[in-house]
Amino acid sequence: MGLGVSIFLIALGSILRFAVTATVSGVSVHTVGVILMIVGVVGLVLSLVFWAAMGSWYPGRTRTTTRTEDCSDGHCMA
Repeated sequence: MGLGVSIFLIALGSILRFAVTATVSGVSVHTVGVILMIVGVVGLVLSLVFWAAMGSWYPGRTRTTTRTEDCSDGHCMA
């Protein structure tokens, strides 16, 4: 679950919990909203933890700088 899906679930759960006043027989809309918010928060935290952990070893995040000097005239800057 990514960050976008987590935020979507939190938003959807908040709408169901706080904004919807309709009733459905056999299902508590407010409870479903709370469950979606909890799942969204857990997914958000896990996504952030994995992103932070990946940043320390992911090879795509390294930067290599190569300096070249033109010493053809015999005057190289040290």
